[in-house]
Amino acid sequence: MRALIIGCVLLMALPVCAREIEGVNVAETLQGAGGKTLQLNGAGVRTKFFFNIYIAELYMEHPSAVAREVLAADGEKRMVMHFLYSEVGKEKLVDGWNEGFEANCTKTELENLRVRINQFNSFFTDVKKNDIIVLDFVPGQGTAVTIAGKDKGRIKGRDFNDALLKIWLGKEPVTSSLKEKLLDYRK
Repeated sequence: MRALIIGCVLLMALPVCAREIEGVNVAETLQGAGGKTLQLNGAGVRTKFFFNIYIAELYMEHPSAVAREVLAADGEKRMVMHFLYSEVGKEKLVDGWNEGFEANCTKTELENLRVRINQFNSFFTDVKKNDIIVLDFVPGQGTAVTIAGKDKGRIKGRDFNDALLKIWLGKEPVTSSLKEKLLDYRK
């Protein structure tokens, strides 16, 4: 009995640190760019033509299983893309971003965001297997873009980050199955 109690105490002391997706450890919590503790809202694999392209991970200060609540939530947010595919060219990435913005934003929103979308697209290069893209939103600062450990710049405005997250969570997400996985938060 004593061993059972000690074992239970030790298990409770261990942090819930990760789940594994496609051989990659996905943290349950992490520290955001603004210093806040962020919780994993959900994670899943982006597939295209039967190929696994990347693992997407959404972290938030205030997680939710409802897309409109995720978009409306105040606080820091982080989207992580851990690439599984051997190589994705810059042109394919930029085309994907543009398709996502166009599918989920109104004409007026696109007009208001065009300069910032172009700035965002200019940050990208070819990515290879195990490269990681991190998109960190900090209120009042904007969305910082890090690619393979290199700071590429920052895009101002919460409206830009909302449009960016709609690529995965909007009315026309990159895939509906990935949207479901990113909204898999359980309270």
